[in-house]
Amino acid sequence: MRIGIIGLGNMGGAILGGIVNKGIVAKENIIGFDVSDSMKNKAVDKYGIKIASDNKELLANSDVVLLAVKPQFMGGMLAEIKDAWNKDTLVISIAAGKTVAWLEENIGSDMKIVRCMPNTPALIGEGCTGVCANKNVSEEDKKTAISILSACGKAIEVTESQMDAVVGISGSAPAYVFMFIEAMADAGVAAGLTRDKAYEFAASAVKGSAALMLETGKHPGELKDMVCSPAGTTIAAVQVLEEGGFRGVVMDAVEACVERNREL
Repeated sequence: MRIGIIGLGNMGGAILGGIVNKGIVAKENIIGFDVSDSMKNKAVDKYGIKIASDNKELLANSDVVLLAVKPQFMGGMLAEIKDAWNKDTLVISIAAGKTVAWLEENIGSDMKIVRCMPNTPALIGEGCTGVCANKNVSEEDKKTAISILSACGKAIEVTESQMDAVVGISGSAPAYVFMFIEAMADAGVAAGLTRDKAYEFAASAVKGSAALMLETGKHPGELKDMVCSPAGTTIAAVQVLEEGGFRGVVMDAVEACVERNREL
C-alpha cells in the first residue's frame, strides 16, 4: 500500500508520524506534498519520506490519499487536481466541515471517500477520530482508513448524521477541557500552590480520571460517587457545581458547537 499525504502541517504531520512510528507502511511507500518548503523539509528530515513535485505526481503514486489541507484552501486545491484522480484511490479527508456530499462534488461521486474528524490530542498520539464513508467504500477500505487514523489514537466509525455531534464532544472538546484545567489551576494558585504545580496537578487529575473511566468501563457517575464521602470535601465541591448548573452549561456549550458546525 502506498500512502500520499497532501498537507504536512500539524495534523497531517501528526498522522504521518503515527503511520511511520507504528509501521503501518514503510516510509519508502509514503509520499507527501505541501506548499510550504519548510513543512516538506521537516517531513523528509524527520521521517525520510518522498516528496512529490506537485499534487498530481502524488496522486499518480498513491493508493490512499490523505487530504490534510485547511478547509478554506481545500476547494482551490481540489479544483487543480480534479481530473487527475485514479478511481481506485481511497481518499481520506480530515477537513472540518467538508461533508461527504461536498467531497464527492469536488473529487467525484464515483470515488471512494472517507470523511473524518480528528482532535488535537492526535498531535501526541492520543487523539480520537470520528470516521464516516460514502457508499463506494468497502468494508476492507474502512479497515484501511481506520488503521491509518488509529496511528494517532482511536478511530471510531459513525454515521455522517452523527458527525456534528462528534465535533461537539470530541473535535472541539479539548478547548473545554483546557478551560477546566485552567480554572482548577487558578483556584490552586489562589489556595497557595505555585502556577507550575497547579497546572501539573490539574492536568494530571483530568488525564488520570479519563484513563480510569476508559480502563475500568465504569459509569462516570459511579466513579464520581467513589470520591464523594458523606459530608466530605468532594461532595461540598460537587454541590457548588450542581448549584451553578455545571452539567447544563457543558451541555449548552456542546449544543452551541454542534449547531454552529451545522451552519458552516
